[in-house]
Amino acid sequence: MVTNMPEIITLRTDRLIITDLNYGDLDFIHVLHLNPEVQKYATLDIPESIDESKDYLRKYMEQQSCSPRKEYGFSISLVNQEPIGLIGLSNGLNKFKNAELWFKLHPGYWGKGYITEAALLLLKFGFERLLLHRIEAGVATENIASIRVLEKIGMQKEGIRRKILPIRGEWKDNFHYAVLEDDFIQIH
Repeated sequence: MVTNMPEIITLRTDRLIITDLNYGDLDFIHVLHLNPEVQKYATLDIPESIDESKDYLRKYMEQQSCSPRKEYGFSISLVNQEPIGLIGLSNGLNKFKNAELWFKLHPGYWGKGYITEAALLLLKFGFERLLLHRIEAGVATENIASIRVLEKIGMQKEGIRRKILPIRGEWKDNFHYAVLEDDFIQIH
C-alpha cells in the first residue's frame, strides 16, 4: 500500500455535489444509519453508538491515501451543502476491473431522482476515471425503489443469489445487477 497526499474527489451535477467523505460527515452518517427506513434492506446493523459510525467513516477516509484505492465513499449533498445521502464504489481485484455500486438516501429526499442522478455520475466516474470494465450492484429482492434506480441507470438483472443477505437476523435473497462499460457508453 503506497500512501500519499489524498486527492479529494468532488463530482457535480446541477442539483448535487458528491464528494469524498470527511470527518465533518460523521453526524450525518450516524443519523442516517440510525434510521430504520434507511437500514431496512442494509446488511449493516443500526449502530449502537457513534463509535460504530466513526469506524465506518474511518474505513473510507483511510482509503483516500491508498493507491490503488479499493473503497470510494462519498457524501451526496444538495448544491446548498445540505447532506442527503451516501454513495460509493467498492473495487474488486484490479485484474477484473470491476466495482460494486452502493447507495443510501435520507427518506426526506426519496422519490426526487437524486439517487438516480448521483448513481449515473458515479458510473461515469467509474468507467471514465477509474477505467472500470464492469460495475455491479446487489439489491434485496424486496427493495423495489432501489431496483428501479438500478434499472433506470442501465443496469441489467443477471440473476438471483438465494438467502445471501443477513438482514436483522434473517437471510434474504438478492438480485444481482451489472452494467458493462460498453453498455454505458452506448446509452450515455
